[in-house]
Amino acid sequence: MRMSKLLLKTLRESPAEADLISHQLLLRAGLVMPLAAGIYCYTPLGWRVHQRIEQIIREEMDRSGAQEVRLPALQPIELWEQSGRDKSMGETLFRLSDRRERGFALGPTHEEVVSFMASRAIQSYRDMPVTLYQVQTKFRDEQRPRGGLIRVREFTMKDAYSFDADWEGLDRSYDDAFNAYVRIFDRAGVPVIPVQADSGAIGGKDSQEFIFLTPSGEDQILLCPGCGYAANQEKAEFQLPPALPGDPQPMTRVHTPGTKTIAELASFLAIEPRQTCKAVFYRADGQPILVAIRGDLDVNEVKLKNLLKASDLDPLEDAAVRAAGLVAGYASAVGLERVRIVADVSAVEATNLVAGANEVDYHLQNTNHGRDWKADLVGNFALARDGDRCAVCQSPFETRRGIEMGHVFKLGTVYSESMGVNYLDESGERRPAVMGCYGIGVERMLAAVIEANHDDNGIIWPAEVAPYDVHIIALNLDQPEVQQAVDSLENACASVGFTTLIDDRSDAAGVKFKDADLIGLPIRVTISPRALARGGLEVRDRRSGQVEVLDPDATLARIREVRAAG
Repeated sequence: MRMSKLLLKTLRESPAEADLISHQLLLRAGLVMPLAAGIYCYTPLGWRVHQRIEQIIREEMDRSGAQEVRLPALQPIELWEQSGRDKSMGETLFRLSDRRERGFALGPTHEEVVSFMASRAIQSYRDMPVTLYQVQTKFRDEQRPRGGLIRVREFTMKDAYSFDADWEGLDRSYDDAFNAYVRIFDRAGVPVIPVQADSGAIGGKDSQEFIFLTPSGEDQILLCPGCGYAANQEKAEFQLPPALPGDPQPMTRVHTPGTKTIAELASFLAIEPRQTCKAVFYRADGQPILVAIRGDLDVNEVKLKNLLKASDLDPLEDAAVRAAGLVAGYASAVGLERVRIVADVSAVEATNLVAGANEVDYHLQNTNHGRDWKADLVGNFALARDGDRCAVCQSPFETRRGIEMGHVFKLGTVYSESMGVNYLDESGERRPAVMGCYGIGVERMLAAVIEANHDDNGIIWPAEVAPYDVHIIALNLDQPEVQQAVDSLENACASVGFTTLIDDRSDAAGVKFKDADLIGLPIRVTISPRALARGGLEVRDRRSGQVEVLDPDATLARIREVRAAG
């Protein structure tokens, strides 16, 4: 490809709206153009990278035994109603109607549709195991699109779905998908670690995320240096810090002026935060709730939402707090009526906690669950944090940030039962298929490749995902020997399957070199009268920065070395 004909506009400065390195370089290198919040156009250069990533995914999924299909992005809303996810997906689901007022959704994922297909194709245990996958556009009405391609509203996902006759079969299908993912991320140049994860709106039994650790990540990851346990903060299990022991004491009312926070209250009474009970207000599916948790802990909203089986969970607005008879900063479950009370086990098992008196400037000492207040629902939803003790080996957690690259789920029978994916076993008995689900976000992978492979000058593409293999910079192209050398190298590369991007523009050498570093192809070959006079072509490895002047044959051999090294 000649750059004089390529649709490309590079930028010298990072746009103000771009915070992440990947977002900055995507825009500066001219790979994408924003159309609306969370919606991007791909330029020819950016789309080639996208296609290279897709190709790696397809090769490894095919290698794992999965079969590629194509499922509609436009889906009848009845399918979502049948699974119940029309409610659990909430406002994330794009909804529309056709001219006959029939309801549809733009697919954010395809469990329902693939189950529809499987219910008509799988009749017997002999039809399984089978894993189906696609590379398809998805739509999610994200509340806060961010980070360039990290969180968008229209994106490409490789989603795969396995169908087995039993859980043992699912374990094998799950392992096949897991191993395929390891190979995919390795080939793409994205270092990832698998962590335990919450299944979210997709549901199911077990799930793991593949996380790229980076300070710019949106997920908090807890790592145990002792036993290697790793989990997303939403999922992490930890050893609850012990409460102070003691027999229940009489409850007393105490004046605590200006102590709206746990820190202020603990300081005023000269006690530890773990001797208090914190009240947090939420709206769960439209209904106000008071959450009681020990004062030294925080609420894990994902675990709380799962406990409540709620579709929506949001902090309660100040006006709604007052309307429910709650007193912000001084609230508790003691004597509270007309509001559902949900308690973490930490608040239930501890004794003699200081809690709000539901009156400004007053608290209650020595409150105890069962005697002074009672929860409508009790669960374990405290948030694991840096320094908390691992539930497996009691070593303190370390916290890192990361970006989710892929997610694998053991769905079990949750969709096969609701969507009618049944089969006849060897005894002729009808049973639901056991399903797995496996997703990779292509856009996120593209962004992560850049996050993991760049320097101050621009992108450093791994060889397998680079838009072109070789960047040829032609200086003084009007001179016959330069034109001849460019044509010769281009033909030599093509003969062995290497693609070339040729900078034949009339710009100054400095502009061309800056663009070459910004675009970041694995190897740059400069063809100029000066290099030719020195006996060859100037070859620069983008990753190492090593520069050599080589004859044409040695140049091709060097390109092969860089390509093979990745």
